[in-house]
Amino acid sequence: MDPTTTTATATTSANTEGAGARLETDPRRLASLPHILARLSAIQSDESELSAALADLLSAHEPIAASLNSLKSLSPQLDALARETRFLDQTVSFTARTAEDVGGRVRSLDEEMRRVREASERVSQIIELKSSLSALHSSMEQQDWEAATRHCARAMALPLDVISGPFAETAVPTPESHLPPAQTLQAAREQLLAVFKREFERASRARDATATSRFFKLFPAIGWEAEGLQAYASFVVELVKVRPPASAKTSSPLYYITALTALFESIALIVDQHQPVVEKYYGVGKMGLVLDRLLQEADRVVKDLIEGWEEERSMKRKLSDISSSPVPTALQRPGVGVDAIDEDLIDPREIDKVLSEAAGMGGRWGLFRKFMHDRLREEGEDVSDEGDEAGEAEPRQKIAEVAEGNDQGTAPAGFQVIEDSRSRAVVENMLSTYYTPLEIWYARSVIEKAHRLSTHDLSQMPATTTTPDDTFYILKAVLSRMLSSASVPTVQRTSEQLRDVLDRDYARVIKQKLDSVYKGSAPGVRGDKAERENRQTFIILLNDLDVSSSHMERLVKDLSQSALVPQHFLDSEVDTVRASLNSFMTLVPKFRSTLRAGVEQLFNQLLRPKLRTFIPEVYKDVSYVLDEDGYSAAELQDLVRKRFVKAWEGLIDGYKDTFTESNYRLFFGLALDVLVRPWEKFVVSLKYSELGAIRFDHDLRAVVAYLSSQTVFGDIREKFVRLQQIGTLLNLDSEEDVDEFYNGSGIAWQLSQQEARAVANLRV
Repeated sequence: MDPTTTTATATTSANTEGAGARLETDPRRLASLPHILARLSAIQSDESELSAALADLLSAHEPIAASLNSLKSLSPQLDALARETRFLDQTVSFTARTAEDVGGRVRSLDEEMRRVREASERVSQIIELKSSLSALHSSMEQQDWEAATRHCARAMALPLDVISGPFAETAVPTPESHLPPAQTLQAAREQLLAVFKREFERASRARDATATSRFFKLFPAIGWEAEGLQAYASFVVELVKVRPPASAKTSSPLYYITALTALFESIALIVDQHQPVVEKYYGVGKMGLVLDRLLQEADRVVKDLIEGWEEERSMKRKLSDISSSPVPTALQRPGVGVDAIDEDLIDPREIDKVLSEAAGMGGRWGLFRKFMHDRLREEGEDVSDEGDEAGEAEPRQKIAEVAEGNDQGTAPAGFQVIEDSRSRAVVENMLSTYYTPLEIWYARSVIEKAHRLSTHDLSQMPATTTTPDDTFYILKAVLSRMLSSASVPTVQRTSEQLRDVLDRDYARVIKQKLDSVYKGSAPGVRGDKAERENRQTFIILLNDLDVSSSHMERLVKDLSQSALVPQHFLDSEVDTVRASLNSFMTLVPKFRSTLRAGVEQLFNQLLRPKLRTFIPEVYKDVSYVLDEDGYSAAELQDLVRKRFVKAWEGLIDGYKDTFTESNYRLFFGLALDVLVRPWEKFVVSLKYSELGAIRFDHDLRAVVAYLSSQTVFGDIREKFVRLQQIGTLLNLDSEEDVDEFYNGSGIAWQLSQQEARAVANLRV
């Protein structure tokens, strides 16, 4: 802080305090000597403070004076700078006024020069217009159409305000051509258009490729792009008109498919060969108008062919026949044989033929649609590369949008016209009206026939009927034909209905057959024979369900990975189609649920009652309170293992060979589950000596080893973990504490600690 400021602040503070003191104690109010002395002391203190403040002020005056002297010494220099500044301002102001005057004159000259240049340019343009029109008329008289096109394009390249301006209307007309230049140019363009169209049509009728190409590329040069494309579209439409050979007959199963193939191949060939030419002379994307005309022709031909196919194949009558004669199923007549379809009224082979035709026609449209999608996308990518090389911002932007659309799974530009075409609507309507109902009827009739003609060969092990193989062979053909239709709605709709058919007409019929096996035995048949026959029939039906599950899993996997899907569908549709195929996997749990219920029913009815006395019979007269002689005798006799093997083989005789591996595993597991729990209860009811515990463990291991040798699956030992832990506890040393061993052995105990103590107490 500045010393002067500090001193002034102190002085002000002292004066304020002194005034306050004087206000507080007025001398006239002092009434006693102590008060007077105190007041006098305070006044003396104030005097000392004021003296000190004055001394500070005097001491701070010298720096201030020195600063003032320094400022005074700068005054002459500042005055000189002020004079120079005023002189510079006067000089600059004068120069600015001079520059303004000169600049104004220069701008006037620039304006005059600009007007002169405009006039010169306008005159040059008028001369160019006049010479172009003159050369145009001369070339047209000489029928030099390329030169006429060049001169017409030169005239059209001039600004419209020049062609239609008053100067041109005055300077350009000649005695031979007195019309204004705009009218003269338009008349010449129209005359050239008429000539080009006439010559193009003549060349196209003569199939003169050179002349056709010559006049085709002249249209856009004089502004007749739409007319040129229209003429070209009419030309290519003639190329794709279907003309079946005279020898072809509509009754041929390939007639309509071949006709559609020829149509779409012609259009695809034109697009493949002619699109580069069109885009070269008319610009990117101009093929769209031609494609639109081609599709109009395709719409007409497709509609006529589909209608002809419907009439020739009597499709409406076939629909009426299958509606009036539904496929019978075993579910409609429980316990009674299924009536056969009247093949005199409806021949499934005839339905199969028309289904192949319908799917083939849909597939031809789908292949054409996929070709156009891929071609349009490739053209977009090619244009993107060309735009990048030429530095053209607009093509790059367009193709960037196309590329972005492709990344998002959307269709390329121009593809929507194909999606909205009548051809697609006609094909989709044909598939939904005829293909799906007939395909479902055909699948049901085949499944019904597979049930009706089902046979089984007992010499084949494991035994199955012919139903699964026949059904899934035809199902594979049906699904493959469905995919060849190349229609996502058809795949989704048909897949959903086929799943219902397989559930209702296949899985439920097998379940009904299972339910009817044990409802009664044939009269006059001995009980044992009837029981064996029923058991055999039941097991064969269960095997059919297991085989059906395997067939379904393999069929779905094969079709999902087959070339049919990417060959007939767009990349954006592949996942949807595969999802429809994978939806058939929902039938597998239904097959396996019915299968498990049937295995459990068979087990409960035939095997469970025999297992109730199984363990007591195995351990009859067996004691584990053994001395050395008893242990030697038990080891020599090996009663437990021998009895178990004999009894077990008597129980499962005939099951292992007739069951499929999966079904036998399930059946085997059920038997062990029912056997193990009573076994555990029985062994904890016995007493064990030290040698008896060793013998028990030996018998248990021998039985487990035998059971494991009877199967190829390796989860048998897991069912005997509790019994093995009982054997471990029985063989503990007498000095070893059970609780300590239980908690410190590291064994994953399935016995509780209380059960472990109870087992240890069985030792004697």
